[in-house]
Amino acid sequence: MVRDDAGAVVGRTCLHRNPKFDAKLGRAHQLFGLTEFVDDDAVAGTLFDLILDRGRDAQALFGPVGLLPNQTGGVITSGFDGRGFVDSAWNPPYYPHTYERHGFVRRFEADTWICEGFDGEPFVFDDARLAAEGLVVRHASRRGFASQLPILRGMLNASFGQLGYYTEIDADELAAQTDGLAYLVDEGLLVWLERAGEPVAFIVAVPDISEYLMRVGGNLGVLNQLRLLATRGRYRRDAVLIIKGTVPAAQGRGYLTLLSRELHHHLRTAGYRALRSTYVERDNAASAAQYRRAGGRPLHGYTFYEKDLT
Repeated sequence: MVRDDAGAVVGRTCLHRNPKFDAKLGRAHQLFGLTEFVDDDAVAGTLFDLILDRGRDAQALFGPVGLLPNQTGGVITSGFDGRGFVDSAWNPPYYPHTYERHGFVRRFEADTWICEGFDGEPFVFDDARLAAEGLVVRHASRRGFASQLPILRGMLNASFGQLGYYTEIDADELAAQTDGLAYLVDEGLLVWLERAGEPVAFIVAVPDISEYLMRVGGNLGVLNQLRLLATRGRYRRDAVLIIKGTVPAAQGRGYLTLLSRELHHHLRTAGYRALRSTYVERDNAASAAQYRRAGGRPLHGYTFYEKDLT
């Protein structure tokens, strides 16, 4: 951390390495995670010098990621008036300019999205295909959530492995990322599709508890977990779409359209007012089209930062 002359903390960062990420991108990276700083170029420069010193044997600096881009991290580059939400970034407007003044360049530029109101039927799917192709829509359950994680992990790794930033998630990593999620699950928001008994597509969305987390300062200790359980009905107005995908062999057949229809039907009947989505890369036109079809719009510009050291 960085302190000013009075001893107040004005900046902080954390540093780590990941061999899977290095193998994916083909060079050694010094990764930095949670990084915060006041609007003072000297403070940011001190943090970046620390990262650079720790990464002097690396070929590039990359972040902010915690612990990897497919888990969480990033910097928003627009939409600063829109509140943040779980599993996504929020920062003041001076962050992008500060990174870029210090030689960092944008990587994997993306947008978060928001859809508001769920009237109408934007997603059309021929139901005759259900029987013809052996398609069955499945829903998560609170009791069976742990046993359903391997199904989701298999589809997740298969469908996202082709993305430039994605590294395979192992069972322990997914368990850590979803720890505590089961008691918040709205069973209509987490759906997947089986074709002839094989899982081929999925959507994972959760009730948006961001405003509760803001109120308790991010403290989800046991007491605040119990308070959230007791009042979770209040946090079924907005939802967050965490991730969606189709395994490569089943892509291009409209299966996410079917699941999106299922999701939006539940959002409408359950009284949700908005659906926010974690970031979608700008060259992923098919994924963005799903949000546009539902009347959605980009909410935050989004990026990671890299600084080449070679």
